[in-house]
Amino acid sequence: MTSILAMTLAAAPEGISVPAIVGLGILLVVVLIFLALFLPLIGLWIQAMAAHANVGIFQLIGMRLRKVSSATIVIARIQAVRAGIDLSTDQLETHFLAGGRPTNVVRALIAANRADIDLGWQLATAIDLAGRDILDAVQTSVNPKVIDCPNPATGKTTIDAVAKDGTQVKAKARVTVRANIDRLIGGATEETIIARVGEGIVTTIGSSDSYKTVLENPDLISKGVLEKGLDAGTAFQILSIDIADVDVGENIGAKLQADQAEADKRRFQAEAEKRRAMAMAQEQEMAALVRENRAKVVLAEAEIPLAIAEAFRNGRLGVMDYYRLKNIQADTKMRDNIGGDNPQSKGSK
Repeated sequence: MTSILAMTLAAAPEGISVPAIVGLGILLVVVLIFLALFLPLIGLWIQAMAAHANVGIFQLIGMRLRKVSSATIVIARIQAVRAGIDLSTDQLETHFLAGGRPTNVVRALIAANRADIDLGWQLATAIDLAGRDILDAVQTSVNPKVIDCPNPATGKTTIDAVAKDGTQVKAKARVTVRANIDRLIGGATEETIIARVGEGIVTTIGSSDSYKTVLENPDLISKGVLEKGLDAGTAFQILSIDIADVDVGENIGAKLQADQAEADKRRFQAEAEKRRAMAMAQEQEMAALVRENRAKVVLAEAEIPLAIAEAFRNGRLGVMDYYRLKNIQADTKMRDNIGGDNPQSKGSK
């Protein structure tokens, strides 16, 4: 600013007072600042005038002061006017300040108007502020989109279910939907549609008597799913459900039966092993009991000579009685040898 004043004083003719020169310099500075700030707006003003959008220069200056993107507002205003939609700059500016996308909303209104879809400014801005892409919704309403079920992004390629006969069936569906603009605010998204269709497919296959029924009539799945009204409470309207692929998987019933049989086999083997161990333990206990009784017999037999000696000392047993006892033992042993009950005689034979 000092350099501008110095240049003004140097270029001023003689006879002009210094205060006038200073005032002229300040005016020049103000003009330069104004041109630097608002000169780009002149191009937008001319562009709006050429398109008959009627955006005043002071409106553009106000947008600049309010930190509103004047280019966005002017372009949206021109698009609306050229499409025959009456939208004021105040409406566009208010939506921009609220965090919306005026250009996107105007393009959606134009597309809806061309497609004869009832879409007003209030509903369009509300949908835009809710975070939904209103232009994509209008385009989906005009040109329905196809959703794969299951979603390949999840890593699954088929929906697996088991029929009543125990055979697994793998199905892949394609759902054609159209956006329901009236339910975009608060309506469920595509993930809900995919989840509900997957649930319907599993239910339909599970209620089939045999996998052959599903293979012969795949349309039973689509009809059964459509009858459930799966688009209730969503932002879409289901137009059709087409079964793209149906394959037969494993025989889950037979596999479960085999697993159950194997489990029963292991259980029975464990019970048999338990009984075997108990029998072996009981056998060992009986053997120990036999050895214990034999030991008692040996101990009892060891007391016989002592009892005989005690009987001799007390006079209760005489010599002749002892000899008769020995003769009886010898006679018994001889009879045992003759009868073959003696192990030694058996060995000699």
